[in-house]
Amino acid sequence: MRHWIWPAVLAVAAATLSAGSPAGADSDRSGLPEAIDTILGDSRMEGGVASVVVADAASGDVLYQHRSSGRLMPASNTKLLTSAAAMELLGPGHRFTTDVLADGRRRGRVLHGDLYLRGTGDPTTLAKDYDGLAAQIAALGVRRVSGRLIADDTRFDAKRVGDTWSADDESAYYAAQISALSLAPDTDYDTGTVVVEVAPGARAGDEPRVSVTPKTDYVDIDLRATTVASGGADTVAVERQHGRNTITVSGTVPVGGAVTKEWVTVWEPTGYAAAVFRDALAAHGVKVSGPTRAGIATPGRARQLASHDSMQLKDLMVPFMKLSNNMHAESLTKAMGHKATGRPGSWDDGIAAIGGYLKTAGVDPGKLRQVDGSGLSRKDNAPADQYVKLLRSAKGEPWFADWYASLPVACGPGKSVGGTLRSRMCGTPAALNARAKTGTLTGASGLSGYVKDRNGRELVFSIILNNHLAPSVKALEDAIVVTLASSTEDEAVPVMPRSTRAAERYGDVECSWRKPARC
Repeated sequence: MRHWIWPAVLAVAAATLSAGSPAGADSDRSGLPEAIDTILGDSRMEGGVASVVVADAASGDVLYQHRSSGRLMPASNTKLLTSAAAMELLGPGHRFTTDVLADGRRRGRVLHGDLYLRGTGDPTTLAKDYDGLAAQIAALGVRRVSGRLIADDTRFDAKRVGDTWSADDESAYYAAQISALSLAPDTDYDTGTVVVEVAPGARAGDEPRVSVTPKTDYVDIDLRATTVASGGADTVAVERQHGRNTITVSGTVPVGGAVTKEWVTVWEPTGYAAAVFRDALAAHGVKVSGPTRAGIATPGRARQLASHDSMQLKDLMVPFMKLSNNMHAESLTKAMGHKATGRPGSWDDGIAAIGGYLKTAGVDPGKLRQVDGSGLSRKDNAPADQYVKLLRSAKGEPWFADWYASLPVACGPGKSVGGTLRSRMCGTPAALNARAKTGTLTGASGLSGYVKDRNGRELVFSIILNNHLAPSVKALEDAIVVTLASSTEDEAVPVMPRSTRAAERYGDVECSWRKPARC
């Protein structure tokens, strides 16, 4: 983990001021506008555009604004809208349920008729949860189901990917297909994915060893990779083929080399969940005689045999927001759409529900465009001033404490506290102080949240930067927030951003886009 050397940063800033920086002695009472303008003047934003607003959290007084109403791509800052709406519309205690039901009669150990696995959109269901459902069925004494296994995913519509999601991202874990029935491979809860691990063989020329978590035949491995001599190139690539559940493993891995670990999406997550559940039933001695069928609604006459509840929404907020989980955002969006209309959850109905909430929060949905829940779409457009309005409004909500706790913390320890900010702003007054939502797309970056200044005054801020050609502008966001944290009502010194070389060395790409390491 990197650390800023705060005294040195101040020394650089002071030297800049003494050399005639715009934030020098002739600045206004606070000096904050000049300080932030100095940071935004960095060469990494040459030709780019910014929308930035800073306000007093209590009074709402705007302390700084630059193109405050300019609509830009907010990337994952979109999740602030989605998560706040979910807390209000679904409620902090909301749980997703996954049920097993039957529509036939039981005779002895045989259940005649079909067995239904019905989902409501839980993005945190694990293989062990499906195993628990299977165990409940076995505990009833059932050993055979004469009919089919029906995977009921009809709580959501059949549209699997969001508006304008890139085809290049099809197998990327952050762009998994959305279904009311799915499965996550681990407790980061990246639903709709499997984890593929590739280890070198014992000798050059051997096939690498490949494992899949959870163990399932729903995906096939097309192994084209080769083990090469120790010291050779590690060029392993893992990617799912379009429209199929064949995962190609290619390239070379040296003897004694590190294990490559990749999260890869599945094609059609409903079938994935059903396959893992069927395997769990078999492991518990329950055989389903018929085939698996998806997309069929459970009949009203069916009786419940087993059930699993997700964690409460206030707890789900932590992996969702800390790790910027796109699939959580989309499941919640569709769940809000279903609750609002009674129809199968859709993006259109979910976005309309979010818009309705935003009006009550003082945010004007007519001044932004939201087409998905996560911000993965490049059609999402929003200005910084609307985020600042949301951040201030949320403070008055009964669910605010849980929502606030879900925001990543600058330099916070580990994924569950620091999240996507855990390696940023360390060794500065913003460390363990700033709480904010990150956002990253190519040419788009954002950071919006809360920070206390040197005198303990709470500020709200939204920084949206677009159209930059630099690999990253995270250093500029950090410099603005550290400047806020070190300022007072009477004084602000612009903290100079790290150099381009330093930013590239430390890798300023948002942690959530580097899944294996998670920063």
